[in-house]
Amino acid sequence: SGLSQEAGSVEQLSLRCAEGSLEWLYPTGALRLRLAPRLPPATAAATTQDRTPRHLTACVKPAGTFRGAQLYLEREGGLELLLPEAPRPRARCFSWVPPETVALFLQATPHPDISRRIAAFRYELRGGDWLARPALPAATGEGACRPCNDTEILMAICTSDFGKHSPPPLQESIIGVSAARIHRQKFPLFRAGGRAGGSIRTPLRCGVKPGPGTFLFTGWLHFGEAWLSCAPRYRDFQRIYRGARHTRQNPCEFPAD
Repeated sequence: SGLSQEAGSVEQLSLRCAEGSLEWLYPTGALRLRLAPRLPPATAAATTQDRTPRHLTACVKPAGTFRGAQLYLEREGGLELLLPEAPRPRARCFSWVPPETVALFLQATPHPDISRRIAAFRYELRGGDWLARPALPAATGEGACRPCNDTEILMAICTSDFGKHSPPPLQESIIGVSAARIHRQKFPLFRAGGRAGGSIRTPLRCGVKPGPGTFLFTGWLHFGEAWLSCAPRYRDFQRIYRGARHTRQNPCEFPAD
């Protein structure tokens, strides 16, 4: 609460969890939020064996009642406005490469009255180049909508937050699906059987359209919502997987019936 802060003071905090939320009542002064996620050594390293830089990514999403402050990204001695006061309720994401350090600077905005205001947002901290994944609305360029190649399909079924095969999607930006089978999900987002199996989001510009057949949907969880990654036809996935298994190049085991 800002009621316990001195006017003009800057409180220092560290955000270490993979995801969480912050709620600041009666904003006064400022909060400086250092982003210091606890990551495995292999992820936290600045380089990999091929000396390619490894990224860390953060996403913030304001609450619908975000008032009384503005949120800035602090990096390399400068400030970039991420969330103005009363922002649209959409996520903002950014990446950086260790050993670079970044922070969020939440600054109270002056108001003539002392009415109750709450600056609240949710955040996610991820290892790897999270923005490059087509699951997220922050992904840009043609890569956000292009079909996955065989290698990406195999990796998606091994590493995604969910994998299920279903009849084709019914909508564009929000895909309504009925699940024939759920192969894996980290959280109970979908249920098998019936017409209301769940929903998956994808950028509107990708122009997802209905089509015949059964698809294998994979993707990621982003602020509690399922976002689409790869969605090959199920028969195509079975062909790709069996070929990879025959040559012992499948990255994980999958019950291909």
